[in-house]
Amino acid sequence: MPATVSSRAGRRSGRAALVAVLVAGSTLGGFTAGSFDTRPAFAQGNAAQSGAITPQMKSGQLPNFVGLVKQVTPAVVSITSILKPGALEDEQGGGGGMQGGGGMQGGQQQMPFPFGFPFQMPQANPHQVIEARGSGFIISADGDVVTNNHVVKDAKSVTVTLSDGTTLPAKIVGTDARTDLALLHIKRAEEFPFIQLGNSADVEPGEWVVAVGNPFGLGGTVTAGIVSALGRNIGDGPYDSFLQVDAPINRGNSGGPLFTQNGKVVGVNTAIITPTGGSVGIGFAIPSNTVREIVAQLKAHGKVTRGFLGVTAQEITPAMAKALALPNSIGNPPNGALVADVTSKSPAQNAGVKPGDVITAVNGTRIKNPRELAVDIAGVAPGSKAKLSVLRNGKDETLTASIVKLGENSGSQSGSGNEESNSHESIGVGLAALTDDLRQQLGVDDSVRGAVVQTVKPDSPADQAGIRPGDIIVGVGDHSVASPHEAVNDVHTALSHDKTVALRILRDGQSLFVAVSPGGSDQNDQG
Repeated sequence: MPATVSSRAGRRSGRAALVAVLVAGSTLGGFTAGSFDTRPAFAQGNAAQSGAITPQMKSGQLPNFVGLVKQVTPAVVSITSILKPGALEDEQGGGGGMQGGGGMQGGQQQMPFPFGFPFQMPQANPHQVIEARGSGFIISADGDVVTNNHVVKDAKSVTVTLSDGTTLPAKIVGTDARTDLALLHIKRAEEFPFIQLGNSADVEPGEWVVAVGNPFGLGGTVTAGIVSALGRNIGDGPYDSFLQVDAPINRGNSGGPLFTQNGKVVGVNTAIITPTGGSVGIGFAIPSNTVREIVAQLKAHGKVTRGFLGVTAQEITPAMAKALALPNSIGNPPNGALVADVTSKSPAQNAGVKPGDVITAVNGTRIKNPRELAVDIAGVAPGSKAKLSVLRNGKDETLTASIVKLGENSGSQSGSGNEESNSHESIGVGLAALTDDLRQQLGVDDSVRGAVVQTVKPDSPADQAGIRPGDIIVGVGDHSVASPHEAVNDVHTALSHDKTVALRILRDGQSLFVAVSPGGSDQNDQG
């Protein structure tokens, strides 16, 4: 049975099937380990900055991880969080899977199996102290520790247990829920062994990786596998770009490191897909390059500041590219982020960005999809400018936006009789004006203008495209519409030039484009 994608808030459910585990790192120094080397097991202080170990594997030889494991294990830790009263009850819900709105648009998505966060949580008892356990790793000689946000969220206190059994109190330096990363700090008289972040951009599918962590409270557990895929989006947040691995990851692995054979961290084990609650070989890790950026901000400021542009964007399907008459230069499959809506008084609106624009680059960096747009804009410092390469009406334009801090400008959605069409170019919808009653039912204010979809004929082109009653058509292609009459006329005009029309609709407060293709349909009694 399909289950909803979990949010990070659902991490403490004993029933959870998607288990989350992430690795983090920083720009601080460490050592480089080799899987076939017998030199010292870890770096102490600055001594490891030189003499990097670069193991070589002979063709056809299976890897031996003994040397690697000996070197990295001292820097991998177990983490125990004592939760605040009521934290567990607030985050456990009913149903067959973990619940939550972790997706980019804040809604839930259907997945073949439930997702969850793999860290260990005992059953709640109002008369007992509630503990949650996860993993982490040390990234500096003075005691900076990376783990998942969901491991320490709602914690009253946190302790870190080293590989030698020493337990130390930990301070939460900062957390970032959007990437599920947290930075802790521990202290002692002598320096700590620590490990470095590698370059996750160099990771390739088929490459051997090793996960080390604390599954089910079994500290120092080592598992191995390969990288299965790159850039996975599991609907957990706007910045999803996970490494997919088949190394076994289970409860308690959350926050533990994923190593390549050179002993550097390339990911944080974060989530698994599973029908049973245990590993079935589909795990996800946050790339180390993301970790590096986030941890640096947490260390410097205790929080993460992101840039905000103010657009709602969606991927461009081949059908949508055809409906919008986009040029072949955007690629096949199409590259770029299609702007479905622009937030009022946002940097995007001030820069002249319009619905129907395709953003193809930010500051010269090519954009393949909306996720890359979100990541690139988030990385632009608030107060600075971003040059946007935009494709509009088949022509390239450059716009300059003054980026603000995410959260400073929430903006508003902007965008108003009963009217049907009997054209042979029918798409199969009946439209109505946005009356005061309909505005109240649909939860939209007077700033929204368009035509309400009142009926959708079964098996019509609109039905096949996913149009629903209650959708508000606010534009056809890159033209805004203010009434059913305008919508019908613009649809007919568009279909006179092509067999596919792009409708910009408002649904549940979110704008999106839908490509409708009447070609081949015999439905012709509604407009």
